Amino acid sequence: MTTLHTLSVREIADGLHAKHFSSVELTQHFLDRINTHDKAVNSFVTVTADLALEQARLADDLRAKGDTRPLLGVPMAHKDNLCTQGVLTTCGSKMLANFKAPYNATLVENIANFGFISLGKLNMDEFAMGSDNEKSYFGAVHNPYDLDRVPGGSSGGSAAAVASNFVPVATGSDTGGSIRQPASFCGVTGIKPTYGRVSRFGMVAYASSFDQAGAFGRSAQDCAYLLQAMSGYDPKDSTSVNKDVPNWVGELDKVASDKPLAGLRVGVPQEYFGTGLNADVKAKIEDALKVYQDLGATLVDVHLTDPQITLATYYLLAPAEASSNLSRFDGVRYGYRCENPADLHDLYTRSRSEGFGAEVQRRIIMGTYALSAGYFDAYYVKAQKVRRLILNDFLKAFESCDIIATPTAPTVAYKLGENLSPAEIYMGDVYTIGVNLAGLPSLSHPVGFVGGLPVGLQLIGKHWAESELLKTAHIYQSHTDFHQAKADLVK
Repeated sequence: MTTLHTLSVREIADGLHAKHFSSVELTQHFLDRINTHDKAVNSFVTVTADLALEQARLADDLRAKGDTRPLLGVPMAHKDNLCTQGVLTTCGSKMLANFKAPYNATLVENIANFGFISLGKLNMDEFAMGSDNEKSYFGAVHNPYDLDRVPGGSSGGSAAAVASNFVPVATGSDTGGSIRQPASFCGVTGIKPTYGRVSRFGMVAYASSFDQAGAFGRSAQDCAYLLQAMSGYDPKDSTSVNKDVPNWVGELDKVASDKPLAGLRVGVPQEYFGTGLNADVKAKIEDALKVYQDLGATLVDVHLTDPQITLATYYLLAPAEASSNLSRFDGVRYGYRCENPADLHDLYTRSRSEGFGAEVQRRIIMGTYALSAGYFDAYYVKAQKVRRLILNDFLKAFESCDIIATPTAPTVAYKLGENLSPAEIYMGDVYTIGVNLAGLPSLSHPVGFVGGLPVGLQLIGKHWAESELLKTAHIYQSHTDFHQAKADLVK
C-alpha cells in the first residue's frame, strides 16, 4: 500500500490486526517517506532506522504468537529532549550534540510498553526555548504547508513530522505553548495535559514548574491514543500526581451523534480577542465557535487575566527556573567542553558560551537577573504572586463554563528568517502561556486556513479535564472537513 502514511492510528491498528500489512512493511514505508522528504523539512535530528525495523520484526513475531496489544507495531517519534537509552538526546543544542542517554524517560518506557515503535528523535528549539524552531543547533525546521515559513516551536519538529505524515503521532513538551502553537502553525492537533498527568522523569528540564509532555496527532483521536500510553503516576517524579488515567480512546467512541455538544458551556474571554490578533485569524476562530453552537454548545462571556500580564509573568519565572536547571551544563560532568581551558573559570565560561546558543544565553541571563539578591523580591516573588492571581482568574471563569476557547496564536506561521526582535517572537505565545502558569490542560485543533496557512483554536479545560478537551475537538473534527485541505507534501 502506497497510502499507509495517510492512515489514522486506529486504521493502522486495525490494519495490523487484520494482517493487511505487517509492522515491518509499515515501518519501512514511513522510513522511506522520511528519507525522501525530510531533507526539505528537517524535522528529524536522528532517524533510528535499524533499531525501528528490529522492533517492527519483534512486533510482528509477538502478534503471530498471540500478543493482543492493539498498538503493537505502530510507528511514532519522540521530541529530542526526552531521554532514550543508547540514542542521541541533544535538546537541539551543541551542548548535548553527542550525548546518548543511559536510560529511558518514564514516558518513553510507557509508550514502548504499549507497543509503539520509535523511528527517531525530532528537531526542536534549543533546550525548548523558542517559538519558531529556528533556534536549533541542527538547523531550522520548515513548515510543510510552506517550506519558507516556520513550524512554530519549540516542538516544531514534532508538529512538522506529523503534518508531513512522517509519523502518525509524536511526543512533544510544552512549557509555555510549545505543543499548541506549532500544532496551530502546522495544522495538526496537539494536547498539553494537566501538570502532573505525565511523568517528567527523563525529560530534560527547561522550567520545572511549567514543563509538561504531551501528544501530537492529525486528530484528537490520534492524540488520545498516544496520551493514553504516556500518562500515569511515576514515583520517580516528585511532581507526578497519583490519579487514575481515564480511558480517553473509549470515551471518544461513546460520543452522541445528535447535538453532541448539547449542554457544553464554552467560555469566550474577550481579553484574548483584542489588539494584536490578526483579523483573518479572528474570523476563522469565530467561524469555528459558530460550528460549536450548531453542535449544541452555548457560548458564555468570561474574563481572564490580560494576556500581556501573563506574558510578562512567564518571562520572569520561566527563565529564572532555566538559569537554575541549566547550571549543570558546565563542561565538567557531561556535555560540551571547550578545548584547552586555561583554568576552571575559563572552562566554565567558554564551555557555556560556546555550547549554548544566543536564545538560551539570553534566558539564562534574564533568569539570573530576576533571582539576584537586589531584584528577587521586586521581580521573582512578585511574579509568583501574580501567578496565583492568574490561576484564580481561570478558576473564577470555570464557575460559569466547562471549557474556554481562544485563538492558539495571534497569527499564522511567519516566514523563516524574519528580522523579529525577541519580544516580537515572545508575543507568539501570548495566548498559551497562562495555561502553563495555572497548570491546566489545553488542546489546539485546526479550524481552517488563512492564505493557505493553518489556523488553530485553543481549548482550555479544568484540572484533569483532558476528556472534555479531547471529546470537544473530536466532535468538531467528526462533523467538519477540517482534514480535507492538506499541504502539497502531505498529499
